[in-house]
Amino acid sequence: MKEIITRTTTGIIFIATVIGSILLHSLAFFVVMGVYTTIGLVEFYKLTTHTKNYLIPLTFGLITYTLIGLTGLHLIDSRYTLLMIPLAFILMATELFNSRGSWQNLSFYLMSFVYIALPFGLMNSLFYIRSTSPESILLISLFFLVWTNDVFAYLTGSFFGKNKLMERISPKKTWEGTFGGLFFALIAAYVFYLFTDSLSLINWLSYAIILVVSATVGDLAESMLKRNSGVKDSGTLFPGHGGVLDRFDAVLFATPFAYVFFNFVT
Repeated sequence: MKEIITRTTTGIIFIATVIGSILLHSLAFFVVMGVYTTIGLVEFYKLTTHTKNYLIPLTFGLITYTLIGLTGLHLIDSRYTLLMIPLAFILMATELFNSRGSWQNLSFYLMSFVYIALPFGLMNSLFYIRSTSPESILLISLFFLVWTNDVFAYLTGSFFGKNKLMERISPKKTWEGTFGGLFFALIAAYVFYLFTDSLSLINWLSYAIILVVSATVGDLAESMLKRNSGVKDSGTLFPGHGGVLDRFDAVLFATPFAYVFFNFVT
């Protein structure tokens, strides 16, 4: 019972922090996601690298987040994102000259930019990627659709799950849970369609399907990462839930697909 109370309390605080920052101001969201990016990068380096000296890649990761995030908020010119190219080469040179196991660490550092800094940065772009009413509805829908899938995939799988999805990676995930999560995510997408004028029905449903598929892959990817590292959770920031990567694994994978979708959908 105590664990349920802890998980519920933590979940409410987490949701309030994310959605509250969105509703407060785009810069508030930028700052909150910047904090989560920092913690997420540290968690990732602890899981994957053989060194505790990750100040340089952490700094470069935060620069990547900042450039992409501020570009998405239309606060700096998009040309500044080109700075990420020389930064990547500087990181490569620095790492190769400074430590053992350089190539392995370097691959994880570069992966952290793609897996963590880039998606967190792109979340900021969803504020203004389309002219919508209300303005932040597409960003809010990203979180709610992924969370709806997550919650109902768990509940459906717990009650009806029999056929394992990928037992080697995540023993508790089932096909029944996956389709249950998708079903309720589609219902949530339909609700967004009814109460907003942002997208057509077919686009909302397509968006939900894309998010569910990518979020499921993201969840499995993080499970594999933790399994390879021999840990249950990526961190301890959220009591009862784990770390930043545990809470954002699905959203991080879904965000780039959402960004591409909204750039092509009419």
